[in-house]
Amino acid sequence: MKAILIIAVALLTLTMCLPAWSGDAGGAATGSARDIVGSTANAPTADDLKSAVKTEPFAMKVADAVGQNRIAINLMWILLTGFLVMFMQAGFAMVETGFCRAKNAAHTMMMNFMVYPVGILSFWACGFALMFGGATAVANLGGTAPLASGQEFTVHLFGKPFGLFGTKGFFLGGDTYDVAVYALFLFQMVFMDTALTIPTGAMAERWKFASFLAYGPVMGMVIYPLFGNWAWGGGWLAALGTNFGLGHGYVDFAGSGVVHAVGGMVGLAGAMLLGPRIGKYNKDGSANPIVGHDIPMAIVGTLILAFGWFGFNPGSALGASGAGNLRIGVVAAVTMLASASGAMTAMIYMCKTAGKPDPTMVVNGMLAGLVAITAASGFVGAGAAVIIGGIAGVLVCVAVRALDRVHVDDPVGAVAVHGVNGLWGVLAVGLFADGSFGDRWNGVSGPVRGLFYGDAGQLAAQLVGAVTAVVWAFGVGWLALKVIAKVVGLRSNLEDEIGGLDLPEVGAEAYPSFPQMEGPVGGTGLHLPAPRPLNLKPARETE
Repeated sequence: MKAILIIAVALLTLTMCLPAWSGDAGGAATGSARDIVGSTANAPTADDLKSAVKTEPFAMKVADAVGQNRIAINLMWILLTGFLVMFMQAGFAMVETGFCRAKNAAHTMMMNFMVYPVGILSFWACGFALMFGGATAVANLGGTAPLASGQEFTVHLFGKPFGLFGTKGFFLGGDTYDVAVYALFLFQMVFMDTALTIPTGAMAERWKFASFLAYGPVMGMVIYPLFGNWAWGGGWLAALGTNFGLGHGYVDFAGSGVVHAVGGMVGLAGAMLLGPRIGKYNKDGSANPIVGHDIPMAIVGTLILAFGWFGFNPGSALGASGAGNLRIGVVAAVTMLASASGAMTAMIYMCKTAGKPDPTMVVNGMLAGLVAITAASGFVGAGAAVIIGGIAGVLVCVAVRALDRVHVDDPVGAVAVHGVNGLWGVLAVGLFADGSFGDRWNGVSGPVRGLFYGDAGQLAAQLVGAVTAVVWAFGVGWLALKVIAKVVGLRSNLEDEIGGLDLPEVGAEAYPSFPQMEGPVGGTGLHLPAPRPLNLKPARETE
């Protein structure tokens, strides 16, 4: 702990000593006449305005104002959608806590709360720079000149450059003190925080809080941003098209792979290392159901997540002004459709196989549909969205049962929802992208087309991305958690896990007057401790 405090003070001192100069911290130079010209052939230019008013200074002022307004609209769009994605944190907290037992509710909520500050500071210090600090120009935000002047660290293999990570923007210092860069940081941070949150569900009810705190910076500073750079920051996955002719390279509109598969694979590594909860499996291998304490809470949390997804997917256009950005209407609609079909097919599947719909699986079906459409939402229409979401709804049910059979205990189904269906969403782009959008995506001419629309190379690029996500996130996640286990331990002790993690791990019970149960735990031969006395004082007698 002393070492952590010393490092924190050193980093704070370093950031305070950084030069105060900035890119465009006030915003006056962001957006000008050059930003008027969009993707439409009839977009006005400064010359058009000069001809109209015959006064060059006036024409340029008008042109600059129009250009800045365009950038302002886009800037406001990504801020508003970023706020929506931040609100998803409440949805995750409610889903995970509702699916867990009452004795662990405060512990689960605390992890879901602390991923936010831990994620912010980790991404600010290092993650954002590694992800976007290498030649990344966002035209919708005026070009993000400070990032565009950065340098991607690359190696050369097979005679081709392979971008690995960015080198500019640490602590958002120097000329990255810029309105567009800061807005991009906010939007991308809440995406990173989503990935960071996913393992808390897969590892719930037996994860030491100290271990969780050690994991957070590793995810926010290394695992997530490096894969994010390869996919979104100009790295080698995005260049599979320009370098090797595989479609448009790896395409992931809003993060089925970057966010959800990465988070799900780290969660899988953690769940396997932790082992199942006490009493989950009997000696003969059969599973005991461990029922969540508040299903209505989980359902409300799911609806919050579905609402926030209208920021997650449409916001990934990084703008709302210009002909290409009007695609956000399609993105929002297909997001909604996929969520509905995922819930419906999950309900039908459970009714057919279990005789009842099971609300826990139906809400996971909706979430699976949302996860699966996330990568393809910019490139498909309504019919494909319903198919993608419908397959996801069945896939999540099958995956939950398959993981249970191999004794991977995931209390909330995070691996099945985010890991399995994140990978399905990545592959769905390579199958269903219909050629209606994506010209010049990752620098490749022509719209994005999947296998069903004539481009097998796109499916190949998606397969490379999916395999990379599994190997990278699972592999590095496993190694990082093994190191953490050696240093601070990974799993809570036996007595705390049986009695509940709230008091021993975070020092407060979610429900102080809630009676604790006493009795046998599955087939383990263990017994729950007697309930704690309520220590009630007698009421004052009336005269």
